[in-house]
Amino acid sequence: MQLPVVNHPDYVAKINDDNKFPIKKFGALADHLIENKVVKEFHIPKECSIETMKTSHSMEYINNIKNKTLDIQSQKKIGFPINDSVVRRSFVATGGTVLASKLALESKLACNTAGGSHHATFNFGAGYCVFNDVAVAANYLKNKMYAKKILILDLDVHQGNGNSEIFKNDKDVLTFSMHCGSNYPAKKSKSDIDIELVENTEDQEYLNILNENLKKLNWSKYDFVFYIAGVDIHFGDRLGKLKITDEGINKRDQMVIENFYKKNIPLCGVLGGGYNKSFTKLIELHSMLHKNCAEII
Repeated sequence: MQLPVVNHPDYVAKINDDNKFPIKKFGALADHLIENKVVKEFHIPKECSIETMKTSHSMEYINNIKNKTLDIQSQKKIGFPINDSVVRRSFVATGGTVLASKLALESKLACNTAGGSHHATFNFGAGYCVFNDVAVAANYLKNKMYAKKILILDLDVHQGNGNSEIFKNDKDVLTFSMHCGSNYPAKKSKSDIDIELVENTEDQEYLNILNENLKKLNWSKYDFVFYIAGVDIHFGDRLGKLKITDEGINKRDQMVIENFYKKNIPLCGVLGGGYNKSFTKLIELHSMLHKNCAEII
């Protein structure tokens, strides 16, 4: 069976050349997956509808993005200029995670080649996140009655504060974030489960902590899992502060994917963060999510 993977050329938005965010990684990752025969062709998403988006964001904020009327201070907080290209990307990438979640229901595993914008909350964006695609997709699945109990497993190096804020009063969505405690955001919100790692944590300790927590999570019953597979935990990441190797990230992805696949729980994998000093290495690390899903399906 072929792993369903969602991608759109408009994931690569036009931002200033001096922007620290490696926006070209989305196109390069798609090329890498085709060249390495991980996928033959991609599922192409449409823009997420306002109807679906407003389950997780205020209409005022959605309209400020759509109409490019967001104030400069709020744009700086996001880190992107709110131009036509970024607006298009934000709606399409969110639609991509919604599509990937639907595909995961059918095939047990599916991935987006973007997504994991976990710093966006109900009223604003932050930290290179405009819309919270995972929150939107989770609410979509719930509202359509495709899933009742959802786990958001966030292994990005930064806390998934947007998810914990959006779902803080929702007992049907469990937010789990395992991150570097001294990293962004400075003020953490409260997830259902927060695991704070110390700086310079290495493979063995990281994988042991993850393994123990997967065992605990397995006591609960979920209909669906969103996996935010951030690779900014890598020792070569510019924003990371942890010391996880290539092998550690690969093993992490295998552990997560196998754990839920064995239990027959659909999993939607999204990218999360990655700011490696080496662009080539960054693409290789991000592709581990898709390669490991393709091998198991």
